Amino acid sequence: MILEMKVPSPGESITEVEIADWLVEDGDYVEKDQAIAEVDSDKATLELPAEESGIITLKAEVGDAVAVGAVVCLIDTDAAKPAGDSAEKDVAEQKKSEPKKEEAKAPQPVQAKETYASGVASPAAKKILSEKGIDSTAVKGSGKDGRITKNDAVNAVPSMGTPTGGNRGESRSKLSMLRRKVAERLVSAKNETAMLTTFNEVDMSAIFELRNKYKEDFKAKHGVGLGFMSFFTRAVVRALEMYPSVNSMIDGKEMISYDFCDISIAVSGPKGLMVPVIRNAENLTFRGVEAEVKRLAIRAREGEITVDEMTGGTFTITNGGVFGSMLSTPIINPPQSAILGMHNIVERPIARDGAIAIAPIMYVAVSYDHRIIDGKESVGFLVAIKEALENPEELLMDGNVKRALEM
Repeated sequence: MILEMKVPSPGESITEVEIADWLVEDGDYVEKDQAIAEVDSDKATLELPAEESGIITLKAEVGDAVAVGAVVCLIDTDAAKPAGDSAEKDVAEQKKSEPKKEEAKAPQPVQAKETYASGVASPAAKKILSEKGIDSTAVKGSGKDGRITKNDAVNAVPSMGTPTGGNRGESRSKLSMLRRKVAERLVSAKNETAMLTTFNEVDMSAIFELRNKYKEDFKAKHGVGLGFMSFFTRAVVRALEMYPSVNSMIDGKEMISYDFCDISIAVSGPKGLMVPVIRNAENLTFRGVEAEVKRLAIRAREGEITVDEMTGGTFTITNGGVFGSMLSTPIINPPQSAILGMHNIVERPIARDGAIAIAPIMYVAVSYDHRIIDGKESVGFLVAIKEALENPEELLMDGNVKRALEM
């Protein structure tokens, strides 16, 4: 029986995928549920498992765009599993790759004959080289006896100068469908929104003190670390409730506002930027946020994240600080209307109670769509985040740290 394997639908809005890599070769025997290919959609990379055991025949090449529901391979389920172990197969492949006796001696390349024509450009080639400003002595001819042909001149590239004699090679590789989609969305956000960014700074001293005091007990009890993301997520939820227009989107001539906070968190994955979503973050405790962040980050980095887990956020948090960024202007994640950028924490001198003090400071940024969010609201939103982070015990924990951390 010949089984036709078709591309399954990775998500409701996805109509095609791209073959990122075949994990088997044409004619291989595959086992049921064995991963046979990696396919890229515009949201994630997914593995394609074999539906049955048998001999596989590939019907698509790496890089091909394939419609959902199209046949990508055939599996002959009646074929018997080949006998012999992997060691015998390796020996057979090694013998197969050994050159035959008559092929052992490769023919020696014929040396190009040097004549008066060597390095001389044809009239057409000379004209092209002159227009490019390239000296004919810098071009190696491929014509008879080293003569420079028109094709040589067309392909000639001006020397950039390499006094150190370093390599100047280059390589090309096709962008994955996920990377291309991210690029399209970023350009779309820049071109189709009235994006502005406002900045502020946060004194992280209070959060440092809380983490130093409770992080060991928190991890021992809950199995996750007490990181910065729970504080920032809780601060964002509080600010979104104070400024609901930031938790809104434009749909044509209408404004859609949400009474829930689905917070997208930008994560760097093996295939590029991924943005999994923390659902109903307003209902999560510090432990709940940290556990969900850890779960989603692991799934994204291991390539197991699903399309549904990256769809439908209402606001995004991105943390360039983990890579050492001091300050940046994050780009809105459409169709959302705003994004918060976190950055690295550096000890800086600040004025405190009329005196100079050294404190751990983080610069924060909010990029927003000015079509739907006014400057006053964006600034107020960021100030609300700053206030909550600088006074977390009162504004994020209702004055009871142990209860907030479920200690």
